[in-house]
Amino acid sequence: MSATRLLVLGVVRMYGKAHGYQVRRELLSWAADKWGNVQPGSIYHALKKMTADGLLEQVEDVEAGGGPDRTAYRLTEDGETEFVVQLGRALSSDDATGYSLSAAITFMPTLPRPQVLALLKQQLANMEAHAQSTHYAREHAVDLGKPPHVSELYRLWSVHADANVSWMRDLIGRLEAGEYVMAGEGDDENVFGAPPK
Repeated sequence: MSATRLLVLGVVRMYGKAHGYQVRRELLSWAADKWGNVQPGSIYHALKKMTADGLLEQVEDVEAGGGPDRTAYRLTEDGETEFVVQLGRALSSDDATGYSLSAAITFMPTLPRPQVLALLKQQLANMEAHAQSTHYAREHAVDLGKPPHVSELYRLWSVHADANVSWMRDLIGRLEAGEYVMAGEGDDENVFGAPPK
């Protein structure tokens, strides 16, 4: 699942029901176009496609304060399941672009802390393996590139891989120390991304 689809499902879930403009406005207010590669047109496409796939359903046309009527969407049972499954997958799986992990970090409070920690520890293992392979490639490659300055890319990739590992270790440590309110911890109304009651 793309970062856009995960974010759209998450925002619709968070509001209970939402129209396309509302989803777009929310995601752009988070700068998701920068860190999640979310483009306005892809939001509307995702809404239509996920409705066709049975993950969302149209619930009513809501009047937009003197503006045109807008179609509102809400998650179906399948949409709720898909959100949770894809959120877990994005928190734990290797993501070369970083977009899916960024989207998942946004909604990680919607899962219980022990589950998030287990998923992030899987992600950390992936990041550590990637860092090791990047270091190995840099240190053992005979011909890193022609022209010779292309070898700087290997150094850059190594530094990025190390930074990812360091950041993930820190995040896991903060979560283990109780930072952030997660699902199931008291009043779910204080959990970011939780659906309204």
